[in-house]
Amino acid sequence: MLSKSNIKLINQLKLKKYREEHGLFVSEGTINTLDFLKSNIITSKLYATKEWVDKFSKELVDIEFHCVDLKEMKKISALKSPSDVLGVFEIPERPKDISADANNFSLMLDEIKDPGNLGTIIRTADWFGIDRIYCSKNTVDSFNPKVVQASMGSLSRVKIIYVDLQPFISNLSDSVPIYGAVMNGEPLSNKKTTKPGIILIGSEAHGISMELQEYITSKVTIPMLSKNKINSPDSLNASVACAVICYALTINSTN
Repeated sequence: MLSKSNIKLINQLKLKKYREEHGLFVSEGTINTLDFLKSNIITSKLYATKEWVDKFSKELVDIEFHCVDLKEMKKISALKSPSDVLGVFEIPERPKDISADANNFSLMLDEIKDPGNLGTIIRTADWFGIDRIYCSKNTVDSFNPKVVQASMGSLSRVKIIYVDLQPFISNLSDSVPIYGAVMNGEPLSNKKTTKPGIILIGSEAHGISMELQEYITSKVTIPMLSKNKINSPDSLNASVACAVICYALTINSTN
């Protein structure tokens, strides 16, 4: 049975200040939660229905869990339709090595505010084998419940590193190319790339900030193919643009 103190704590973890205070975050849903259970991230609490526990008992060896019914789950869930499982996990320590991947692309996100976009970008990075994402300090928190949900387990495998982007990018080796997603760059279809490299994605509303644009070594654009130039969209969703760019730069890489 859920105690009032546990209900209060789990609901508090919807807010960043309480996640930072307690060093905890919440995961809901089978895919997300099982991926965190299999990772090196430490489990604090696990709440699940009896049916879920019976189905996934082999995954719960040495894991302490608490059986709850759906009525209780509704008291702690952030979802309109609560899942059968909710995990509370310890926020991992910041990686000691924050250097860019020496053999692959890394992502850099400048002021991504929408939790769904960040979660989808994390999932996209995982799909393309990109294991680290550098975020500006005012990018949405990666342990926001909506980010965790949208990442579909990929947050357990991709390192999210919050840094002051301008000094970080200025200290990168000149040999590391910075591919910036802009509206007036070179079409992706024409672009040959090399690894390692940084793929820089700007905010949904304002794109890449001026202070970072000067560090871009190669401006790239997703060409608009619509023939209706008047009534067509003025831009792509940040997570969609990121997926297209990751695919194009990966397949066009010469190594």
